[in-house]
Amino acid sequence: MLSLNVDATLAEPPYAQLRSQIVGAISGRSLLAGARLPTVRALADELGVAPGTVARAYKELEADGVIETRGRAGTFVSFAEDPLRRQAQQAATAYAAQVRSLGITDDDALTLVADALRATS
Repeated sequence: MLSLNVDATLAEPPYAQLRSQIVGAISGRSLLAGARLPTVRALADELGVAPGTVARAYKELEADGVIETRGRAGTFVSFAEDPLRRQAQQAATAYAAQVRSLGITDDDALTLVADALRATS
């Protein structure tokens, strides 16, 4: 069973909390490809948030290819090969293009990434 929660005391908006928790559940393998997610209304009721909060999280996840909506059948974790890896690859490609346009060397670009990863762990 998917365990999500929203903490109103956090600075992070509720939709972003939901979004990151769902991504975390997928990358942690507690949500697998094809798993059905609760309806917007059901999850909103369960968490005590507005349906628009859940809808926004789902909309952003769908835009990123992490989940897919199949009309009345519901919302599911995407069957794409690996939506999280694909999203990370897109971010890496955008980063590479940006550092190239700034004239940053490959070694410096890699150092910047390593520093950023250490800072966020």
